[in-house]
Amino acid sequence: MAEPIRAPEQVPRGAGRVARGLEALVDLGFERTVVPEVRTELVRADARTMRVTSTRPAMGTRVTVAAIGPSEHRAVEAIGRAFEEMDRLVGLLSRHEPSSPLAHLNRTGRLDGPPPELAHVVQQALAYHRLTGGAFDVTVAPLVFLYESRAEADSPSLPSEREVREALERVGAGFVSASRRRLSCAREGMALTLDGIAKGYIVDRIAHALEQHGVERYLVDAGGDIRSRGTKEGGAPWTIAVKDPSHRAGFLDSIRLTAGAVATSGGYERAYDAARLHHHVFDARSGRSPTRIVSASVVAPTTMAADALATSLLLMNPREAVAFVDGERGCACLIMDREGRAVRSRAWRSAAPPEGDEAT
Repeated sequence: MAEPIRAPEQVPRGAGRVARGLEALVDLGFERTVVPEVRTELVRADARTMRVTSTRPAMGTRVTVAAIGPSEHRAVEAIGRAFEEMDRLVGLLSRHEPSSPLAHLNRTGRLDGPPPELAHVVQQALAYHRLTGGAFDVTVAPLVFLYESRAEADSPSLPSEREVREALERVGAGFVSASRRRLSCAREGMALTLDGIAKGYIVDRIAHALEQHGVERYLVDAGGDIRSRGTKEGGAPWTIAVKDPSHRAGFLDSIRLTAGAVATSGGYERAYDAARLHHHVFDARSGRSPTRIVSASVVAPTTMAADALATSLLLMNPREAVAFVDGERGCACLIMDREGRAVRSRAWRSAAPPEGDEAT
């Protein structure tokens, strides 16, 4: 079994550079992160193979990058570059940072000359809106803001039916235009939240940065949005465990990945009431949170696709969700309904019970 080869207080080359200048990091979910703590571990698998794993807080979760190869220096450098790319993209796609391009769009309803990354993510979000028959909708931000403001009040409460109806008047992906030259919203007071797609996109860009710097075997895990390539030490596939939302320490299933992505979405992640009937995912048609599916895990070629589709499935009924994924090339899903039943699509391939590897 591979063992760590450094003392706990040792900091590998490059880790200090990764940590510097990151104090203003802003996540894509609820809150501003504190000064990040970078933890890096070096493990020698054999005489020719090193595993370098770095973990740090970002995007409201912990992001872990594991790189495997013959060169410790190359792996550390690649991970540092990947984290730099992550920070750059968070600054563009965060709805919380007042100076971000997305925040400007939300304030004014228009953004000329948007960063290409933001334009791409919004265009892809609109494409998933069409693909899912309206289930995926990034214009639910007014509903998110409404529920967040009620949850953060001195006396927390749920919004009234009237308040929900008023918020819905500012919702609708069909009123958003997106091109490389301009992003605009036709309804006054509209706003976008990219929480259901941006993290997946950023994980894909982290993976791309690793490959650009010579890493061919890796696993990226951003709080359950996972992308992998190649094998881990010893040539075995990466084993990904899917959490059971009804048992904090349990798992529904596990899969093996050597290329591709998996993401899990569920109403259990952030809820606004004790019964968890109102949570961070909203149906743009009703203004309420879906309750028929408790969690959805999707395997897809990219993490952005897995992220957007996992969110979309929560807004469908179980039979519809599985049939939809069965029709998508290269995709598979595992869903749990509110009665605790686990349902798998035809292409879902379960692995043996997990042995302590990364979990979604």
